[in-house]
Amino acid sequence: MVEIDVRYDGDKKCSLAHPEGATLRTDAPKDIGGDASAFSPTDLVAAALASCVLTTIAMFAERHELDLAGMTAHVGKEMSQSPRRIARLPLLVTMPASVPAEMRATLERVGNGCPVHASLHPEVDAPIEYRYK
Repeated sequence: MVEIDVRYDGDKKCSLAHPEGATLRTDAPKDIGGDASAFSPTDLVAAALASCVLTTIAMFAERHELDLAGMTAHVGKEMSQSPRRIARLPLLVTMPASVPAEMRATLERVGNGCPVHASLHPEVDAPIEYRYK
């Protein structure tokens, strides 16, 4: 189990500390009174989805000696207002065109099965689109 320490610093900001030493800060979005000086907690969920999909695909690709250097992701985050929650996380993953055609469906299935995607509430619309460039 990983245990992360979080401290409220005031003015809608928090400091987070990972047991291995990494730190980051969060801030509330401007539309609810923050100054958006850092990722919001829901931004981190979107970022976690994108980085989890890329990492999961990359781990599989390494085991199969596929070079995915230059793979990218772009994620959007749409909030609902009542209740205020994440409603949609559309994700675009762009992989090198050099990925063999016969491996693409497998890589996409691996990405779709990442732990963050699997952990999202079913009401969160989180479509993943894959492109090869």
